[in-house]
Amino acid sequence: MPASGSTAAALAVRLSALGFSTRVEEHARHTTVEAEVPDALSAETWREVLEAVATADRFGLLATSLHGRTLWAVLRKSVPATGDVGGPGHQR
Repeated sequence: MPASGSTAAALAVRLSALGFSTRVEEHARHTTVEAEVPDALSAETWREVLEAVATADRFGLLATSLHGRTLWAVLRKSVPATGDVGGPGHQR
């Protein structure tokens, strides 16, 4: 599992321990973690959530009246070696 995958798995476990239902998805260049946010969270839980997602490269909160609130985090996979940058069509 790439480093981003193991970090994402650890993030998902941490969020699950806080009572969140999580999803982890692997993509070509990154791994994502999403969690449905309950309606009521204490200030302490929000602090723990922010500490957890701070390990990600990017994170945010999507809130809609139709689907509620979804916390998301993106963890980039490791940078490829110089010869592999951009894939086969972009090698030096």
